[in-house]
Amino acid sequence: MGCVVRLRGCRDCRPAALGVCSGRSVERMDGVFLGQGLLQIGELLLAFLLSSLVGLERQLRGKAAGIRTQAIVGTSSALFLLVSKYGFADVIGTYVRLDPSRIASQIVTGIGFLGAGIILTRRGAVRGLTTAASVWETAAIGMASAAGLWVLACVVTVIHFVIAYLFAFITAHLPRAQDVRTRLEIVYRDGRGLLRELLQSITAGGWSVMRAVPHRTDDTDTAALSLELVGAGDPATLVTSLTALDGVHSVSVLEDEDLE
Repeated sequence: MGCVVRLRGCRDCRPAALGVCSGRSVERMDGVFLGQGLLQIGELLLAFLLSSLVGLERQLRGKAAGIRTQAIVGTSSALFLLVSKYGFADVIGTYVRLDPSRIASQIVTGIGFLGAGIILTRRGAVRGLTTAASVWETAAIGMASAAGLWVLACVVTVIHFVIAYLFAFITAHLPRAQDVRTRLEIVYRDGRGLLRELLQSITAGGWSVMRAVPHRTDDTDTAALSLELVGAGDPATLVTSLTALDGVHSVSVLEDEDLE
C-alpha cells in the first residue's frame, strides 16, 4: 500500500513530493483532496473578507472599483495562488519541476493592466490613481492570504484604512500655498458661443487655466468642460459667477477625492 501524501511529502517519497508517491496514485487524506482542505478554504474566505473591506471603503466613497470589484480581484488572486501551489501536484515528479512563483508574478502583471484601464478611461483627465492602486493592493492581500501569510494580509488591510482616512484628514489640514488649485466641471448649452465667455470670466477672476478637457454629455444640446485652475481667489465666488452666466446649467467643484 502506498504512503499517504502530505503537503511536503512523506520520508520515503521526498523526491516526488506534492502529489506523486513513487509512481503510485495520489490518495485522499482525511477524505479531502490535497490542496482542497479546510486550510485552503479558510485562506480563500480570508482573502474574500479582507478584499471586501477594502472594496467597502471604496464603495462608501463612490469610486468606480467598489466592493464587488475588489472582492472578485482579491478572491481570484488567492485562487490563482492556490492553483499554483497545489494544482499541479499530480504531474510533479523526478523529471518534472514547476515554479509556483511564476503564476504569482503573472497576477501582478494582469492586475497592472486592470489598473491602467481604470486610469485611462476617465475622460482624458488623470483620475482613478488611488482606486487603481487599491485594486493592486487587493490582489496582494489575496495572494498573501492564499500563501498562508494571514498576519501580513490583515496588517496591510489595516494600513489601507489608515491611508484612506487618516491621511485624507492630514492632507486636508496641511498648510496651503498662496495660490489655490481647484478643479471644476461646467455643463453648459452647446452652440451658443459660451466657451469663450466662460474662459473670460475665469481669467477675469484672477484664475489661470492649467488644463481644459471638453467632453460630450448624454444630452445632445449640452456640453461639458473639465477645468484645472490655479489662482488666489475664492473657488466659491468663482462658482457663483459662472453659474450666473446665461446658458450655464451647472458648475461642480471636483475635490481631490473625486479624482482618486
